Amino acid sequence: MGKILFIDVDGTLVDYENNLPESAILAIRKARENGHKVFITTGRSKAEVYDNIWNIGLDGMIGGNGSYVEHDGQVIMHQMISKEQSKHIVDWLHEKGLEFYLESNNGLFASENFETGALEALIKYSANKGKQNIGDITVRDIFPEMIFDGQLYRDDLNKVSYVLTSYQDYLDACEEFPDLQNGTWGGAGEEALFGDIGVKGITKARAIDVLLNHLNEKPEDTMAFGDAQIDIPMFECCSYSVCMGSGREEAKAAADYITDTVANDGLYKAFEHLNLI
Repeated sequence: MGKILFIDVDGTLVDYENNLPESAILAIRKARENGHKVFITTGRSKAEVYDNIWNIGLDGMIGGNGSYVEHDGQVIMHQMISKEQSKHIVDWLHEKGLEFYLESNNGLFASENFETGALEALIKYSANKGKQNIGDITVRDIFPEMIFDGQLYRDDLNKVSYVLTSYQDYLDACEEFPDLQNGTWGGAGEEALFGDIGVKGITKARAIDVLLNHLNEKPEDTMAFGDAQIDIPMFECCSYSVCMGSGREEAKAAADYITDTVANDGLYKAFEHLNLI
């Protein structure tokens, strides 16, 4: 019986320099040849899933941390922030002087000064994830297809990420947007570097449930692969979970198995360990 594999992207399929190991490509292709289905399950919107990932060969994706579900080219679910909510978010972030980017399946749209205003936070984020030689990195290196002069009032948003000047910015967002889901990323607690705002009640776990209902498959046939705290609900809803060796301690504690790092062929080794290939 084939398994259904849910694979996080950043820190799991690719490293934090966006390097995609040949071993990971081989593992996924072998697994699919063996009758297993493979879905990337990511915080990225579809516009940020580039051809090098799609060209591996996938059965579909869960994007926006669960706001978007696609199988074999068919959209199964897509829950977006409303046009009115989107305008409210953009206006509020402008008033607060916070740099941000809008995450849509049609592209990533940066605020006016994001390219310079977000660089320090992105360098810290990359360093936290073990990225080397980051002294000359640019925002355009990190987001190669980001749009820097696009329309910011939109009706196609999955979520919005913004640079925190302090943890209070996140607390203020929670108060300002109680009808939306507020989170942080790039760190833990008051060390968080970014805030994000998305559709209320969206999780990777809920999206997996929607997809399994569509496929008429059972949770006991699922396996999850991730590296971060946000992957824990995915670990909990799947029958078996794997955390990467470079993952967060909370994610490791929640996983059934810990494999090697991305760079050291962790995904391939996990697939071998689980007899998927």
